[in-house]
Amino acid sequence: MTNPLNSTAANRSNQPSSDGISDGQITNEEAESLINKKNCSGHKLKEVTDSDTFSDNGKDDSDTKKRFHYHQDQRRMSLTSIVAVESPSSSNAPSRKTIDLGHGSDLIYIQRFLPFQQSWTFFDYLDKHIPWTRPTIRVFGRSCLQPRDTCYVASSGLTALVYSGYRPTSYSWDDFPPLKEILDAIYKVLPGSRFNSLLLNRYKGASDYVAWHADDEKIYGPTPEIASVSFGCERDFVLKKKKDEESSQGKTGDSGPAKKRLKRSSREDQQSLTLKHGSLLVMRGYTQRDWIHSVPKRAKAEGTRINLTFRLVL
Repeated sequence: MTNPLNSTAANRSNQPSSDGISDGQITNEEAESLINKKNCSGHKLKEVTDSDTFSDNGKDDSDTKKRFHYHQDQRRMSLTSIVAVESPSSSNAPSRKTIDLGHGSDLIYIQRFLPFQQSWTFFDYLDKHIPWTRPTIRVFGRSCLQPRDTCYVASSGLTALVYSGYRPTSYSWDDFPPLKEILDAIYKVLPGSRFNSLLLNRYKGASDYVAWHADDEKIYGPTPEIASVSFGCERDFVLKKKKDEESSQGKTGDSGPAKKRLKRSSREDQQSLTLKHGSLLVMRGYTQRDWIHSVPKRAKAEGTRINLTFRLVL
């Protein structure tokens, strides 16, 4: 059987060209950022090839060389001709940032968790092969369409997931082998961690979002570790601290009290991260007890984002 991960969209399979760009070469970080911005604005990338710079059958005259060097300069400056190259690292372990939220809660953020091109391969697979659904949920006692697509994968025999009155169909890990590859990559950077369920979300544009909530369902226990992997268009991930007297009262979900807590929060009690393509965010300790989080609407986020949140059902 052909491995579906062996085929990637042509507009994301650019390889370094042989024209030997040196002075003013776009760095890996700049290339990834610019490609992501173009992807989020809904435009496909167009690569300028060496053949585009010659118009007289490859004659090596001075005019041709001038045109060639001119186009080299244009390639360095143009958003539509970015060449992303994985830069070598002195260590196999990706760099990580730890954010101490206080009182036994913290975040780990690894921006370059997965290689850039491999992340697009995973994105394409997930976008095409996951059985996405946009369910009807209950919010404030009213039925409404969930503002994002979703899918649920879990090991057999686990307690069913139910949120906002919705119980998703549970698929097997064997149904989607690439998910195991991503999970194995997580285990390499989080030794000792264990996950047996996965909630997938797909945000198809600027109007898709997830409201303020905490993943504090009882099936995850009091101090759940949640590993979140993002692919595609980058989106903001925002956290707000709950009021002390409410953080220990149990369920928050997509309810009214969560929004009231937001209004009473101070600026010191908030965190915001822009989750990059191929990044990993880990929430640990009492983060779900003491904080709420959301992925708000963003007018400029026109591209698709796919997010995977790995969890352990006790």
